[in-house]
Amino acid sequence: MSTVDAVAGTAMETSAAGTMTGAVTGTAAGMVTGTAEAGAGAGPAARTRAVAPAGATEGPARRPSAVRAWSRLLVSETGLIFRRPRNVAMLAVLALVPVLLGVALRLFGGPDEGEAGGGGAIFAQIAGNGLFLTFAALALLAQLMLPVAVAVVAGDGIAGEAGGGTLRYLLTAPAGRTRLLTVKYAGAVLFSLAAVALVALSALLTGLALFPVGPITLLSGTTIPFAEGVLRIGVVVLYATAGMAALAAVSLALSTLTEVAVGAIAATVVLVIAAQVVGAIPQLSGLQPYLLTHWWGGFDGVLRDPVATAEMGQGLLVFAAYIAIFGSVAWARFTSRDVTA
Repeated sequence: MSTVDAVAGTAMETSAAGTMTGAVTGTAAGMVTGTAEAGAGAGPAARTRAVAPAGATEGPARRPSAVRAWSRLLVSETGLIFRRPRNVAMLAVLALVPVLLGVALRLFGGPDEGEAGGGGAIFAQIAGNGLFLTFAALALLAQLMLPVAVAVVAGDGIAGEAGGGTLRYLLTAPAGRTRLLTVKYAGAVLFSLAAVALVALSALLTGLALFPVGPITLLSGTTIPFAEGVLRIGVVVLYATAGMAALAAVSLALSTLTEVAVGAIAATVVLVIAAQVVGAIPQLSGLQPYLLTHWWGGFDGVLRDPVATAEMGQGLLVFAAYIAIFGSVAWARFTSRDVTA
C-alpha cells in the first residue's frame, strides 16, 4: 500500500468517528434540551410524568363525588356541633330535667286524674305506669327548653360563622353556598334528633326505675302491651324531631339575615314565645292552625286508639310547609349575600 493510500484511509476513519461523535452529542443534547423545555413549560404534572416508572398507567385525577363531599362536610359540621361545650351543656340539662321531674312526682305525687285537664292527663297516669313519664317530659320540654336548644344551634349556623370571620374562608372552598347551607341545616336537624331522643331515653329509664311498668292504658281507655308502648315512644320522638326541624329552618333563615348569632337566637325565642301567647288567646283561636307551636303537642295522638293519624298528619304538613318556606328564604338570602365586606 502506498503512503498516499494510507494517509487517505486514516483521514476517512477520522472523519467517520467525528461524524458519529457529533451525532451522539447532538442527540443527547436534544434530549436534554427537550426534557428541560417539557419540564419548564408543562408544569408539575409533566415533570411528574417524566419521572414515572416505565409501564405505569395514567388516568384522570379522581375527584370525590358530590354526595361524598357533602357527607364529609356534614361529618365535620356534626363533630363541631357536638364537641362545642355549650351544646354539650344543653344536652346535659335536657337529660337532667326528666330525672328531676320523675323524682318530684315520686316524692310529692302528681295531679289527680279528675283534676288534670288537657296535657295534665298524661301526668296523672305516671304514678300507674312509668312509661308515661316519657310523654310527660317531651310535652313539657317541647314548649320552651327544646326550642331554645335548637335555636342556639341553628341560629349560630350562618351568623356565628359570619361574626367570627370564618364564613368567607368557608366559601373560598369548592363547597358552594347551597351545599354549605344544607349542611348547616342537616347538622341542626341531627342535633334536634339527638336532643329529643336523649330526653326520651332519660325519661324512659327514670320511669322504669321509679314507677311500676306493665301494660299501658291509653287516654282513650284501651290497654296495649308494654312493647307497643315503647314503639309508640319512637313515633313520638320522630314527630317531635320534625317539629324541631321546622323551628331550625326558621332560626337558620334568621341567621342569614344578621352577623350576630345572639340576635338570630333571641329572635327565634321571641317568635316562639309570641306564637304561644297568641295561641293562648281565645279571641285569636282562628290563627292556631297556622302557628308552629300549636302542633308541637300533637304527638299525644299516639296515646289514643286508634292513633290520631289525621291530626298528626296535619301537624307534619305544617312542619313541612315551614321548612319549605323558611328554607327558601334562607337559600335566597344566603346565595345572594355579600360576605366579602
